[in-house]
Amino acid sequence: MEKKRIDFIAKVGIFSAIAFVLQLLGSMVPKVAGFLEVEVSELPALIMSLALGPLAGVMVELIKNLLHSPMTTTGFVGEFANFVINGIFVFVCGSIYQNNRTKKGAIIALSVATITLVIAAFFVNLFVMLPLYMGGAPFETRLNLDLFTIAPFNLVRGAVLSLITILIYKKISRFLK
Repeated sequence: MEKKRIDFIAKVGIFSAIAFVLQLLGSMVPKVAGFLEVEVSELPALIMSLALGPLAGVMVELIKNLLHSPMTTTGFVGEFANFVINGIFVFVCGSIYQNNRTKKGAIIALSVATITLVIAAFFVNLFVMLPLYMGGAPFETRLNLDLFTIAPFNLVRGAVLSLITILIYKKISRFLK
């Protein structure tokens, strides 16, 4: 039992470090609408969520964002948003996949997680993040930005991350076992 726990902690730590490095590299890529980016740093969390369960994926998200927080210019708001929204994404994915550990199960898990990501991000952005960033903007402006820019972006982002995960998961999962 102790070996299993140490193995879990080590894998989460390694994948958190990989996610953090990918997050640093990803911040050099141009952003959509000035603040949206497809972060490949979510891939290690998705892989851990599929391989070790939803808690592992959420832990990778937490550690990655805690490591990144001293380097932020968002006052931890961006890292908090990243953790909440992507934490939901990987948690839903891992929770569903645990019950059906097949390729079809992974596709279903990633699809449902992507839809959940879009819905959760819509509400978190509309009522928490955008008011923090755009406090003086009218509600309609924030709603339009969320509905017509951020939500479609998150749908594409979730689909791209899901596709990459499907393509690489089995190759990587062999090393995790």
